[in-house]
Amino acid sequence: MDKLLIKGGKSLSGTVTISGAKNAALPELCAALLTDEPVTLENVPQLQDVVTMLKLVRNMGVSAERSLSQPGTVTVNAAGLSSPEAPYELVKTMRASVLALGPLLARFGEATVSLPGGCAIGSRPVEQHIKGLQAMGAEILVEHGYMIAKIPAKANGERGRLKGCHITTDMVTVTGTENFLMAATLAEGETILENAAQEPEIVDLADMLIRMGAHIEGQGTRRIRIQGVERLHGCTHRVVADRIEAGTFLCAVAAAGGDVTLLHARCDHLDAVIEKLREAGAVVTPGEGFVRIQAQGRLKAQSFRTTEYPGFPTDMQAQFMALNAVSHGTSTVLETIFENRFMHVNEMVRLGAKIQIEGKVAVMEGVERLSGATVMATDLRASASLVIAGLVADGETLVDRIYHLDRGYDQMEAKLRGMGAEIERVRS
Repeated sequence: MDKLLIKGGKSLSGTVTISGAKNAALPELCAALLTDEPVTLENVPQLQDVVTMLKLVRNMGVSAERSLSQPGTVTVNAAGLSSPEAPYELVKTMRASVLALGPLLARFGEATVSLPGGCAIGSRPVEQHIKGLQAMGAEILVEHGYMIAKIPAKANGERGRLKGCHITTDMVTVTGTENFLMAATLAEGETILENAAQEPEIVDLADMLIRMGAHIEGQGTRRIRIQGVERLHGCTHRVVADRIEAGTFLCAVAAAGGDVTLLHARCDHLDAVIEKLREAGAVVTPGEGFVRIQAQGRLKAQSFRTTEYPGFPTDMQAQFMALNAVSHGTSTVLETIFENRFMHVNEMVRLGAKIQIEGKVAVMEGVERLSGATVMATDLRASASLVIAGLVADGETLVDRIYHLDRGYDQMEAKLRGMGAEIERVRS
């Protein structure tokens, strides 16, 4: 497995270009299954999860090709889709695979989609997907690790369609909202989504679907209204910039110090994070198509709680904790979204961070400096937090199992080197 070797102590400066959002690109690749016309996505990040999703749709008989002259451009043509199935072998490392369920059902009337790896039916969000699609008229059986779904035929024997309905989820679920949004575009009648997620990636998906001919109102609010149409057409759509990548680099500069301009980053997508950075003492300046951050010396530790958008994102919790680890003062972090989101803490403690965990709460006492060591990444955002910690640690830090990082960050080490960091990939 590849590793990252980091020599800490360097401040960061210059510019960095923020890539397209993973959490927008993945559902939008699935949305291309809703039409038999070509769909072209621009600004698609070069990530392992994207590679996996492209393999998944190709396995269904779909053409999905990256442009050789424009690496961020992908054209998907699902006219030849012959096998509406997402097998476990292709989706076991990527929970976003469940996003194929709604589009396949809506267009083909049937789908067989593996449960994502490690996911159990019960209180997990995948149950919400099933309940919502059942409310739209789908019959879904869960057996042998698969969701086997179909729409009953009409009385005259014709293939049935999903039916518009009122869906209120038990919890706010981003992928659930996306699945219902895509499925409802081809349903008969009107669908209303209550308790919908409001993330910018959902707004971006809705904008793409509207370009394909969908009738959608209310995206970005708790109530989304979709009027189904009989068919959608192709389109060209540019994937929104990745707010989590931008937030990660903002935290890196705040921790290491420096002056960096993030091209394509959007302040309006990072309000909660930027507010905390400013309270910590960083200077964050928005501009037309960029965000600039300036930081010097140790900042002030900030307490926060993760919650649904537009609150502080759980995907930024670990990175901000890396900043708090070397800031002045004591901070408290309450994780309300995921029960296992503190797995990075033990590795950060190896670097010298002072953190105590009590259930869903982490209490941190900032230290003047961290000390380089070998650490192991446990998940995507934990990987990013360990990289930030390595940037400010004395000596060398070796981050192992960075395949997690490659799932969600497009050439992170190259971008950090461009800002002055001493970081290199060590090939196995």
